[in-house]
Parts: sequence; C-alpha cells; structure tokens
Amino acid sequence: MNGTALGSTATVTATARAGAEAERARLDAQRVERPRADMPRAATVSAPAGSASWQSRRGQIEAYFDRTAADTWARLTSGAPVGRIRRTVRAGRDAMRAQLLAWLPMDLAGRRVLDAGCGTGMLAIEAARRGAEVVAVDLAPTLVELGRDRMPTDVREAIEWRAGDFLDPALGTFDHVVAMDSLIHYRLQDVLPALAGLAERTRGSVVFTFAPSNWLLATMHAVGQWFPQGHRSPSIEPVAPEKLRAVLASDPRFAGFAVGRTERVVNGFYTSQAQELVRL
Repeated sequence: MNGTALGSTATVTATARAGAEAERARLDAQRVERPRADMPRAATVSAPAGSASWQSRRGQIEAYFDRTAADTWARLTSGAPVGRIRRTVRAGRDAMRAQLLAWLPMDLAGRRVLDAGCGTGMLAIEAARRGAEVVAVDLAPTLVELGRDRMPTDVREAIEWRAGDFLDPALGTFDHVVAMDSLIHYRLQDVLPALAGLAERTRGSVVFTFAPSNWLLATMHAVGQWFPQGHRSPSIEPVAPEKLRAVLASDPRFAGFAVGRTERVVNGFYTSQAQELVRL
C-alpha cells in the first residue's frame, strides 16, 4: 500500500493539526513502577561499528519507552479504549504484526525465534503458539515486565523475556529474527550493521520494518519538532524503499541472503514497511 501525496494547502494544515493532536496525546503518559530486580537482562553491547549516534539514540529510546510513555504503550497494546488517533496506530500495528507473522512458517515447532524489540510481547506470544522457542528482548524493562505479567498460561514455558540489547551475541543463534518497528528510529548507516549482526546469527530469515520516506511522514516529523524534546517520542528516520533494497542487495555483509518480499502498511497515523531477508 502506498501513501498518497496530498496537494492542497487545506489538507496539509489538517494533517499538521492532527499531528499536533497526536503529539499532545502522548503527553499524558506517567511514570510507572519499575520492574522486579530479578528479571533477566541482556547485556549492553557495543553500538554497531562503534557508532556514537546509535548509542545516543538508543538511550533516548530506552528513556522514552521505559519511562515517559510507558503507560501510553501499556494501554495501546491492551484492549483498553483509546482515542481516535491511537486507534489507527493500534490497528496499523496489528496489521503489521500479522504481516510479519505471515512470512514465518505456520509450524514453528523446534524453531528458535528472536523478537527483537518485543515491547509487551504480542508477536512473541503468537510465535510461541505456533510452537517456537521465543527470546523476547526490549530496551524498556517496564514493557518487558508488563509482557511477562500478561503472558497467557499456554506459552509460559515457550518465551524467555529479557530487558536489554537484542544485538547481544550472547543471546545465541536463531532460525528467525523479527524486528517490528524497533529499527525505525535509527539512521540507515547504523541500521545496516545492526541487521548484519542479526543476520550473521540467523539460519532462516530476518524480517524487519522501516519507515518508508513519503510526504506524510515528512509532514508529521516536522510537526513533532514544535514540541519540547523531553516530551516527544524519538524521531523516526525515513528511508526510501528502493534505496534500502539496493543497499541490501549490494552490501557484502548480506551476501548469504536474498532480499525478499516487502509490504507497506498504512492506517491513519501508522505507516511502516516490512522487509524480508531470506538465507540462501
């Protein structure tokens, strides 16, 4: 699915106002209780290629999702009522999660899956119900703990929850890696070595999402700059889909992988694009 570039000034103004409304809605998030001290933590590893920009953005993301917006994301990923804008985000995320899961084998028995940037673990739970042994990792301990608390009894033995860095080599090797909306805040020059590190430890496929560059995302990004840095979410880093696919196809670090399917999901204020890398 492709976003449509809107030409009229009135439409641009409406979009900007809606973006402002979305950002104001984020400000109601409050600090929530910190997770238990006994929760396993993945080690903090070096940034890709020693990148200071990766580490800096990583800290912003951890602070935002673990503290500033923890309550907001807890509600968004539950069945609780949410406002109009968040309903579109929730529906968009549901559609993207279904798309990524559709690219994995229906029978995951005996397969090891990494949910890289698991949040509250909705994808991890579905993968576990297909028989996978899932390692669910997120930077935000608060969201990981919430995922553990919400975990249905039928998958309690199938999911290992960890707060920390999903790039940690100590997590081991996997048959499949899924990174849903966990790389969209990083620059492409930082994302590529991160993907290469994950691919190196993956026997089957790596499926991930990125923010496709388009007019609507650029407008929403500009609207976000009106708000104080301390309250807004870390900005996304849009990438042209054609550029990403060309880079993946030519980068020797991905020589053992085919650049597979891609699919865009657009629903209101949610826009994200899935990309598949398949081991040859």
